[in-house]
Amino acid sequence: MPGRFFSAVANKTSGLERFEAWTRDYAPLPGIPDEFIDPDGLSRPHWRRMLSALAEYEPNEIQQSFATADRRIRNRGLSYRVAGEKDERVWPISRMPLLLTEEEWRGIATGVAQRAELMERVLADVYGEGYLIAEGALPLPALTGSKDYIAEMRGVKPPGGRWLRLYAVDIGRGPDGSWWALSDRAQAPSGCGYALENRLVVSQAFPDLYAQLNVERLAPFFRSLSAGLKSSGQRAEPRISILTPGPLSLTYFEQAYLARYLGFLLVEGEDLVMRDGRIFVRTIAGLKQCDVIWRHIDADWCDPLELNASSRIGVPGLLEAIRNGGVAVENMPGAGLIESRALLAFLPVLARRLLDQDLLIPNIATWWCGQSRERERVLDEFDKISIAAAFGDELPGLNGQSSVIAAEMQANERERLRDSIAVRGIDYVGQDIVRLSTTPRWMQGKLEPRPFVLRVYCAATTDGWRVMPGGFCRISDRADARAVAMGDGVESADVWVLAENPVEVSSLLPSPESARITRLLGNLPSRAADSLFWFGRYLERAEATLRVVRCLSARSVDPDTPMQLGRQSLDRLMGVLVGWGAVDPTTLAKGAAAASEQGLRSAANYGSALSLAHSARDAASVIRERLTHQTWALIGRLEVALKPARERRPSAGEIVDLADEALTTIAALSGLFDENFNRGAGWVFYEMGRCLERGANTCRLLRQFAAHDATEHSLGVMLDLIDSQITYRSRYLVGMALAPVRDMALLDPFNPRSVAFQVNRIDEGISTLPILRRDGMLEEPRRLTTLLRAQLTAERAELVDDARILTVEQELLALANAIAGRYFLQGAGQGRAEKITGFE
Repeated sequence: MPGRFFSAVANKTSGLERFEAWTRDYAPLPGIPDEFIDPDGLSRPHWRRMLSALAEYEPNEIQQSFATADRRIRNRGLSYRVAGEKDERVWPISRMPLLLTEEEWRGIATGVAQRAELMERVLADVYGEGYLIAEGALPLPALTGSKDYIAEMRGVKPPGGRWLRLYAVDIGRGPDGSWWALSDRAQAPSGCGYALENRLVVSQAFPDLYAQLNVERLAPFFRSLSAGLKSSGQRAEPRISILTPGPLSLTYFEQAYLARYLGFLLVEGEDLVMRDGRIFVRTIAGLKQCDVIWRHIDADWCDPLELNASSRIGVPGLLEAIRNGGVAVENMPGAGLIESRALLAFLPVLARRLLDQDLLIPNIATWWCGQSRERERVLDEFDKISIAAAFGDELPGLNGQSSVIAAEMQANERERLRDSIAVRGIDYVGQDIVRLSTTPRWMQGKLEPRPFVLRVYCAATTDGWRVMPGGFCRISDRADARAVAMGDGVESADVWVLAENPVEVSSLLPSPESARITRLLGNLPSRAADSLFWFGRYLERAEATLRVVRCLSARSVDPDTPMQLGRQSLDRLMGVLVGWGAVDPTTLAKGAAAASEQGLRSAANYGSALSLAHSARDAASVIRERLTHQTWALIGRLEVALKPARERRPSAGEIVDLADEALTTIAALSGLFDENFNRGAGWVFYEMGRCLERGANTCRLLRQFAAHDATEHSLGVMLDLIDSQITYRSRYLVGMALAPVRDMALLDPFNPRSVAFQVNRIDEGISTLPILRRDGMLEEPRRLTTLLRAQLTAERAELVDDARILTVEQELLALANAIAGRYFLQGAGQGRAEKITGFE
């Protein structure tokens, strides 16, 4: 800080000039409240303080900090997905945070907590005694018209007496500058994990600025949220799972990040099973009781037995387990009811009835057209208001739009909409037109006002509601925006609540007396084990393909290669690539160069190095919460290294360089796993996947290049492919011979590339895994590895023939199937590791 102080004094004039340059042309939109400029046209003090402090940075320092933020986002794999798109997008973070004073935040927090309590009481009554409906305070169709009303939850007593554990509300400033609620979120409120990531990225990019402004910390909120979830469990140390739709979820990164940050299990529906009124997690050690589920899938999809029968992401029997008190689900199925716009019309009256208070943060004026008087009002004022879906996000017959401004519609569309409201008003609401307030957005070196929406989170704890000091802010790139959703041109901003005094540093660390030491966990979900296993296999397949491609390219232009023998080896190398699905058979006629390029980076061929890198990434995405940011960055780097960078065909030398770069990245990934991945069950499955694939591939290569008719040249190719040339030449002085090469590739327990070495590692790994049988008999995977290890140990290289090599390969593939059958999730009717081994 002293260095920064003296720099600020020395550059005071330049800092003022920068401040003026940023803000000189800043002009709020007519009639729209702005965060930077107050109603009198003056800049607000807390914004001046932040911008003045930022202006003391030299321009190159600011750009470096921005670049640091962008780099952290890429390295951390921070991403999201837009509906309808397969590929993830890089998270778009705003250069400017949204600033709020501590005094203003107290008002927001109080209003949000009040609104959360109102929603809790509404849900408790609707699914409980039903007084609001019986006494006419809430029309029944205003509830049952929503698909989020879950009749099966009537009469259920929620764990801990609460229907809501995490509530969120989108807010914006009204025309008078006060805060208004735009929409309520209770189904599975998203964004709090992204808000935390925004904070980490921005605070690390500008640490001095962050500390200087006394920004409220977020960790206490997440500590309270975690404690609240734990309190709803029935045991002192409950097992808490985050239920995700899977890697194709729009916010999968957030779900994985929260699981890693809070130490919860990330599970999909198939990971869970209902038994005897309780929910269990399928793990490699059998069924383990799941006490609390933090639900991130819509309620309609969470139980195919009682709700949407087409769901493949839910848990059959989940509602029965909830009714039996066998699991706590947060938020409860049915809580999404409060998101319907129809309910907004009744909240002001409900607040006075249930809380004896007026809403501190009122929602925009809403009229539900299911009531005749309100419907007539909407039709009378049709050109002055907006029309929105009463239930869900789509207006009937309007191509997925959630709301429209009637005055801006075509005449024929307007008439059709009026007729629809008159015939079936229950599906529509009329609302005051929302024009969002603005906040500064950094655009091309200066600030411009842009509309924003702020989502604020409130967690139920044993001490009442606790509001996150900040939130999830979305800023549009358009000056006139009436809705802001994460998509093209929208950025997410960190939200800084500026305390008046220095803020105490806080974290999620437990107190020393409450921390229980654990070294190994036996609760690895079967799906996670499966994904780690296949991540290892795909990574090894990619490495093997790269080695073949590199060898093919290098030897195709080697002037010392004997013509006839070299041609035979090249043909066999290309044949391997065809057999592995890396190269089309029709490409062989084009020669080694075309085959090498296709095997390296063809997106169309499932066995190319690029396709295998994609497959490895897909497998890793399922266990994203278990991977470090550095691991994820290297996976992304591997794909980048293999993607075509230009149209022209690379030369043989360039292909060798590309293959070497990709192999170096894989080596870095392997090293990262070796050094940083805990040697628990997860590591064992990753290692077994790599060893099985390497062993099987080595057998295939032996049958091609070290068969009974092998030549000196083909044996040299074999040693190249298993990276053992140097070891062989230092060990044998007689030149290439069949038996020594076979021994080195198949039987040598000291060669990390040999089949025997892989089998030994697999056997050692399986011996550490939990067992389900207690009768002293070996389970099938252990039996097969014990037998194969003994056979390879006793085998003599000079007696090995081609048939024996093929048998070893088949035994390795049988072992892979045995591992999958014992530890991984299988199809309906097949065996599963479903023995209940206890409730620890």
